[in-house]
This record gives sequence, structure tokens and C-alpha cells, in this order.
Amino acid sequence: MTRVAAVDCGTNSIRLLVADLHSGGARPLVREMEIVRLGQGVDRTGMLAPAALERTRAALARYAALIREYDCARVRMCATSATRDAGNAADFRDMVTATLGVPPEVISGTEEARLSFAGAVAGLVAPGPHLVIDIGGGSTEFVLGGPDGVTHARSVDIGCVRMTERHLHGDPPTAAQVAAAEADIAAAVDEALAAVPARTAATFVGLAGSVTTVAALALGLPAYDPDRIHHAVLTADDVARVTADLLGSTVAARRARPVMHPGRADVIAAGALVLRTVLERTGHPAVTVSEHDILDGIAASLR
Repeated sequence: MTRVAAVDCGTNSIRLLVADLHSGGARPLVREMEIVRLGQGVDRTGMLAPAALERTRAALARYAALIREYDCARVRMCATSATRDAGNAADFRDMVTATLGVPPEVISGTEEARLSFAGAVAGLVAPGPHLVIDIGGGSTEFVLGGPDGVTHARSVDIGCVRMTERHLHGDPPTAAQVAAAEADIAAAVDEALAAVPARTAATFVGLAGSVTTVAALALGLPAYDPDRIHHAVLTADDVARVTADLLGSTVAARRARPVMHPGRADVIAAGALVLRTVLERTGHPAVTVSEHDILDGIAASLR
């Protein structure tokens, strides 16, 4: 058995998983998430903001204390879209190394896709091939694979933070803003589908906070419940209904919903719009929601 720590730093959130790896799989011990919005403004400025770096440093300091407390033998931190795009990524790397004790790996979209796929399909009982869609803050990964692993992958820049900052400025957004976001998202989805034959998949799996929050809303849960959400199946109509509701709501109204993380309320409508558009463009009638994602894939890679 090996005790490991996996850290995933995306555009919107930073997360920690401490797990014991054994021959039969992994036993999670700690799973933490904080919204730090590292990618705030990156689409516009090309730089990581000092305040965003400080929020991320504070979260990492707490994670480092947990990693020491649990005496983890191996640690891997992966950083994704925001740090791929930023001109001051060296400042981020120096901060992480000083705070966590290991340097971050600023992984490519292809590696992000591979790790997301590995985490998503572990323990999934559903016919393949599997199409895995990971909707992040800055980008969305499209991954197709089967028992032998990934066969096709593409990352496109249509994350929930990026689309909100680029288009959805109103509260709630105007019809014109929504139309502009829809056109941008549809073009990027079609670009991904030119590289990933998504329509050949037997099962469509959706990952990350936008998808799991849409699931919690569609299921009408009184509180966020990972056990109810994991492997729930949402129809395309479910997703369309929740998306329309979120686009028509103010940020305050979204934040008041018991399943909503306060740091996700301002960007969830854009994330739901990405999910709805993927379902429309691929023709898949439903999405299977997974609570397991790139974080689980990072942990498994430390085996």
C-alpha cells in the first residue's frame, strides 16, 4: 500500500485528494476543494493576477499541512488551463514549489484528457467506448476511449470562467450575450468533434463541478450529495431545463440554492451551457455524471 497526495489546480478551483493505493484500487482518505479563481482575467490579460496567486497560495498552504499530517509518500500537483495560458507562469511555479515542496506540472491538454479519462472510467459499469467531457474553468476536454485507454482527445478553450468573462456580463445575462456565448461554444465543440468521433461512443460521461452541480439541481437535491450524484444519468432535456433556469437567474438567486457552492454561482450558467451544447452537437440523449475525475487520475498515476 502507498499513501499519495494528488493536487489539481484549474482555472476556477484547487483540489486535494489523499488516498491509499493498493492492488484493488484506491481508498480515499481526504478530498478537499476550494474556489480560488486562479484564472481570473487570464483570457483578457494573459497574466495571473497577484490576488489570484495569493488565494491559491493560501489554499496550498492548508493542503501542504494536510499532506504532512497524513505522511504521504508521494505528491503530484498538476496545473491546467490558466497556467498554460499565463505569461507569468514562472511566478506560479516558484510559489507552488516554495509552498508545497514540489514543483507543479503544467500539463498539456492531451495529458489532462488522459488523466481525466482514467479517473472517470475507474469503477464505471457502462458499455464502451466512453466519451468523457471534462468542463473546467478555462477549457473543456473531449476524450474517447475504451478498455485499452484513450484513442482520441482534444482540448478547447470553452471553460465556464472563460465563457462568463468573455460573454455573460449581465445579471442575468441578456439574450444577445447568451447568443454570443452559444455561437462561441458551438464553434469550439465542432472543432473538438472534428478530432474526436464522439458520436461513436456508447456512453457519454460528464465530469467536474459544472456537471455535478447541474446534476444536483436536476435531481432536486436538498443538499449537495456526492453519493446521489455519482453515476446519476441526466437526459438532454434535464440539462436543457436546468441550463435555461440558470441563464434566467441572477447570481444571488443561484447562490441561494442549497446545492450551489458560493464560488461557482457566477460561472455555473456558462458551464451548463457548455454541457447542453455538447449534448446537442453530439446527439447523445443523456450524460452519466461522475464525481471521479482528473484528481483520481493523478492519484492513480502515482502507483
